[in-house]
Amino acid sequence: MADKMIITEEGREKLNQEYRYLIDVERPRVVEALAAARAQGDLSENADYDAARARQAEVEARIAEIEHTLSIAESAKIGTKISIGYSVTYQEEATGEKCTVDIVGTVEADPMAEPSPKISNECPLGASLVGHVAGDKVLVESDEPYWITILEASVRR
Repeated sequence: MADKMIITEEGREKLNQEYRYLIDVERPRVVEALAAARAQGDLSENADYDAARARQAEVEARIAEIEHTLSIAESAKIGTKISIGYSVTYQEEATGEKCTVDIVGTVEADPMAEPSPKISNECPLGASLVGHVAGDKVLVESDEPYWITILEASVRR
Protein backbone atom coordinates (compact mmCIF):
# COMPACT_ATOMS: atom_id res chain seq x y z
CA MET A 1 0.00 0.00 0.00
CA ALA A 2 1.06 3.63 -0.43
CA ASP A 3 3.24 5.55 2.02
CA LYS A 4 0.52 8.15 2.41
CA MET A 5 -3.13 8.42 1.50
CA ILE A 6 -5.22 11.58 1.30
CA ILE A 7 -8.65 11.39 2.89
CA THR A 8 -11.49 13.79 3.62
CA GLU A 9 -12.53 14.47 7.20
CA GLU A 10 -15.86 12.79 6.40
CA GLY A 11 -13.98 9.71 5.22
CA ARG A 12 -11.79 9.68 8.34
CA GLU A 13 -14.90 9.91 10.54
CA LYS A 14 -16.60 7.02 8.69
CA LEU A 15 -13.51 4.85 9.10
CA ASN A 16 -13.32 5.73 12.80
CA GLN A 17 -17.01 4.83 13.23
CA GLU A 18 -16.56 1.51 11.44
CA TYR A 19 -13.47 0.79 13.53
CA ARG A 20 -15.31 1.46 16.80
CA TYR A 21 -18.23 -0.72 15.64
CA LEU A 22 -15.91 -3.60 14.79
CA ILE A 23 -14.04 -3.30 18.10
CA ASP A 24 -17.04 -2.65 20.36
CA VAL A 25 -19.78 -4.71 18.70
CA GLU A 26 -18.58 -7.22 16.11
CA ARG A 27 -15.49 -8.52 17.91
CA PRO A 28 -17.48 -9.34 21.09
CA ARG A 29 -20.19 -11.03 18.97
CA VAL A 30 -17.56 -13.22 17.33
CA VAL A 31 -16.08 -14.14 20.72
CA GLU A 32 -19.56 -15.15 21.92
CA ALA A 33 -20.18 -17.20 18.77
CA LEU A 34 -16.84 -18.98 19.19
CA ALA A 35 -17.59 -19.76 22.84
CA ALA A 36 -21.03 -21.12 21.95
CA ALA A 37 -19.57 -23.26 19.16
CA ARG A 38 -16.84 -24.63 21.46
CA ALA A 39 -19.50 -25.56 24.00
CA GLN A 40 -21.06 -27.88 21.41
CA GLY A 41 -18.13 -30.24 21.79
CA ASP A 42 -16.15 -31.79 18.91
CA LEU A 43 -14.68 -28.95 16.85
CA SER A 44 -13.48 -31.11 13.93
CA GLU A 45 -16.90 -31.24 12.28
CA ASN A 46 -18.51 -28.19 13.85
CA ALA A 47 -19.87 -25.89 11.13
CA ASP A 48 -20.77 -23.18 13.66
CA TYR A 49 -17.19 -23.11 14.90
CA ASP A 50 -15.82 -22.92 11.34
CA ALA A 51 -18.21 -20.08 10.51
CA ALA A 52 -17.29 -18.17 13.67
CA ARG A 53 -13.57 -18.58 12.93
CA ALA A 54 -14.11 -17.34 9.37
CA ARG A 55 -16.02 -14.31 10.66
CA GLN A 56 -13.30 -13.67 13.22
CA ALA A 57 -10.71 -13.63 10.44
CA GLU A 58 -12.82 -11.17 8.41
CA VAL A 59 -13.33 -8.83 11.37
CA GLU A 60 -9.68 -8.88 12.40
CA ALA A 61 -8.52 -8.32 8.81
CA ARG A 62 -10.82 -5.31 8.44
CA ILE A 63 -9.68 -3.89 11.78
CA ALA A 64 -6.06 -4.19 10.66
CA GLU A 65 -6.88 -2.60 7.29
CA ILE A 66 -8.60 0.37 8.93
CA GLU A 67 -5.74 0.81 11.42
CA HIS A 68 -3.24 0.85 8.55
CA THR A 69 -5.31 3.26 6.48
CA LEU A 70 -5.70 5.66 9.39
CA SER A 71 -2.00 5.45 10.19
CA ILE A 72 -1.03 6.65 6.70
CA ALA A 73 -4.00 8.95 6.02
CA GLU A 74 -3.42 12.68 5.67
CA SER A 75 -6.28 15.15 5.75
CA ALA A 76 -7.12 16.84 2.47
CA LYS A 77 -5.96 20.43 2.27
CA ILE A 78 -8.76 22.69 1.08
CA GLY A 79 -7.67 25.66 -1.03
CA THR A 80 -9.10 27.81 -3.79
CA LYS A 81 -8.57 25.20 -6.51
CA ILE A 82 -10.42 21.90 -6.87
CA SER A 83 -9.01 19.16 -4.68
CA ILE A 84 -10.17 16.32 -2.49
CA GLY A 85 -13.21 17.48 -0.56
CA TYR A 86 -14.80 19.42 -3.43
CA SER A 87 -18.12 18.90 -5.18
CA VAL A 88 -17.82 19.73 -8.89
CA THR A 89 -20.46 20.27 -11.56
CA TYR A 90 -19.21 20.07 -15.12
CA GLN A 91 -20.59 19.85 -18.63
CA GLU A 92 -19.32 17.44 -21.26
CA GLU A 93 -18.53 19.41 -24.40
CA ALA A 94 -19.56 16.71 -26.91
CA THR A 95 -22.93 15.82 -25.39
CA GLY A 96 -23.88 18.88 -23.34
CA GLU A 97 -24.60 16.57 -20.39
CA LYS A 98 -24.17 18.14 -16.95
CA CYS A 99 -22.82 16.01 -14.12
CA THR A 100 -21.90 16.56 -10.49
CA VAL A 101 -19.23 14.52 -8.70
CA ASP A 102 -17.56 14.64 -5.31
CA ILE A 103 -13.76 14.35 -5.28
CA VAL A 104 -12.50 12.01 -2.54
CA GLY A 105 -9.42 9.94 -1.74
CA THR A 106 -9.07 6.46 -3.23
CA VAL A 107 -10.26 4.70 -0.07
CA GLU A 108 -13.54 6.66 -0.13
CA ALA A 109 -14.39 6.35 -3.83
CA ASP A 110 -17.93 5.16 -4.54
CA PRO A 111 -19.05 5.76 -8.13
CA MET A 112 -22.58 4.57 -7.27
CA ALA A 113 -23.08 7.00 -4.34
CA GLU A 114 -26.20 9.15 -4.26
CA PRO A 115 -26.94 11.96 -4.86
CA SER A 116 -23.62 12.27 -6.71
CA PRO A 117 -20.80 9.81 -7.38
CA LYS A 118 -17.71 9.97 -5.17
CA ILE A 119 -14.74 9.74 -7.51
CA SER A 120 -11.10 9.30 -6.63
CA ASN A 121 -8.64 12.10 -7.16
CA GLU A 122 -6.57 9.50 -9.03
CA CYS A 123 -9.15 8.36 -11.61
CA PRO A 124 -8.92 10.08 -15.02
CA LEU A 125 -11.82 12.49 -14.37
CA GLY A 126 -10.75 13.27 -10.81
CA ALA A 127 -7.13 13.80 -11.77
CA SER A 128 -8.24 16.12 -14.59
CA LEU A 129 -10.40 18.24 -12.25
CA VAL A 130 -7.83 18.64 -9.46
CA GLY A 131 -6.04 21.97 -9.59
CA HIS A 132 -8.66 23.74 -11.72
CA VAL A 133 -11.41 26.26 -10.97
CA ALA A 134 -14.93 26.95 -12.20
CA GLY A 135 -14.87 28.19 -15.79
CA ASP A 136 -11.87 26.09 -16.84
CA LYS A 137 -12.12 23.87 -19.90
CA VAL A 138 -10.33 20.59 -19.18
CA LEU A 139 -9.26 17.59 -21.26
CA VAL A 140 -10.01 14.32 -19.46
CA GLU A 141 -7.24 11.88 -20.37
CA SER A 142 -9.01 8.53 -20.57
CA ASP A 143 -9.16 5.68 -23.10
CA GLU A 144 -11.23 8.04 -25.21
CA PRO A 145 -10.21 11.58 -24.16
CA TYR A 146 -12.98 14.17 -23.90
CA TRP A 147 -13.38 17.84 -23.02
CA ILE A 148 -15.41 19.21 -20.15
CA THR A 149 -16.15 22.68 -18.81
CA ILE A 150 -16.22 23.14 -15.05
CA LEU A 151 -19.43 24.97 -14.17
CA GLU A 152 -19.28 25.03 -10.35
CA ALA A 153 -16.84 23.91 -7.66
CA SER A 154 -17.44 24.12 -3.94
CA VAL A 155 -16.20 22.51 -0.75
CA ARG A 156 -18.46 19.58 0.21
CA ARG A 157 -20.41 20.04 3.44
